[in-house]
Amino acid sequence: MIYEVGGDRGNGIGLLDGLMTSRAMRRYSNDPVAEDDIWTCLRAAVQAPSGGNIQPYQFVIVRDPDLKQGLADIYRRGWARYEPAIAPTEFPNDGVREGWERNNRATVHLAENLEHVPVLVLLLMPSISMTIHDDEGPMPVGPTHASVYPAIQNFMLAARSLGLGTAMTTLHRIYEDDVRDLVGIPDRYEVLAMLPLGHPTGKWGVAPRHRSAEKITSWDRFGEKRNP
Repeated sequence: MIYEVGGDRGNGIGLLDGLMTSRAMRRYSNDPVAEDDIWTCLRAAVQAPSGGNIQPYQFVIVRDPDLKQGLADIYRRGWARYEPAIAPTEFPNDGVREGWERNNRATVHLAENLEHVPVLVLLLMPSISMTIHDDEGPMPVGPTHASVYPAIQNFMLAARSLGLGTAMTTLHRIYEDDVRDLVGIPDRYEVLAMLPLGHPTGKWGVAPRHRSAEKITSWDRFGEKRNP
């Protein structure tokens, strides 16, 4: 399937609505994901900007049940170590506590059910440096990661436009060598992110953010604020 500009697919949401209402989805139904939809997300991903148009990424689409089980086992090993390390001991108010607990329940659910998600998408990045040199020395124009994350965002937004849910996860990196061994990924690649992809059971909506645009934006000089 070749994507046509202006094609009427998915739920027909506008770009800004998709941006504003995309949120991490960690609960999915058992409904399969159409291969055409996966290709649509991949084609959207490669349209993302990258430094020098180098597109320093590879994708691995995992649908095999045994491989998904293996990735889920690795993920849960990482979660077992990570969860106790990040659990807060106190909260400023009940609202913050309830929000954290709600998010944590969804995160636990994903960890416990990752093998049941229809598709797991691995994003790979080669271990290369984008720093170039001239007679004056190095020119650090940016880390390679900066040319990969836009592709991840494009993939996730394309999924949103099709009514599919995703969440960017990185816990597998605690045992990244095991992930490479399981899926046959060469050592020269980092497994930068893993995206579960499926039909979400939750609702789309504007996700709460603790730092508003007004709080983190300066105009002309750092620290100079402006109200909309």
